[in-house]
Amino acid sequence: MAVNDECKLKFLELKSKRNYRFITYKIVDQQVIVDKIGGHNETYDDFTNSLPADECRYAVFDFDFTTDENCQKSKIFFIAWSPESSKVRMKMVYASSKDRFKRELDGIQVELQATDPSEMSFDIIKSRAI
Repeated sequence: MAVNDECKLKFLELKSKRNYRFITYKIVDQQVIVDKIGGHNETYDDFTNSLPADECRYAVFDFDFTTDENCQKSKIFFIAWSPESSKVRMKMVYASSKDRFKRELDGIQVELQATDPSEMSFDIIKSRAI
């Protein structure tokens, strides 16, 4: 499975420059490519709404939060989105390529696997960040 250079470049921009709130990736013709990019002003709801209901995706989300000590922090989540309604073959391809793709993105702090929107609710993201 090849990884398009744009995937790594956009991730580095998200990580270092904080240009984006999220990036979704998809596999096309045995290559991981950038699917959608969410601007810095987009919300978590915008991110979840950008994921297709019946297709797998990889995604990174830059989550900003405030700790109990009132400190501003940020964590980068890697989310493997694999809805129940997606095709079995697609799920297998995404599952078998996930670790290799994730290694290409240096700086992932939290990983999450979701098959249903409830498995990646805002509350779950927040609890995993702290």
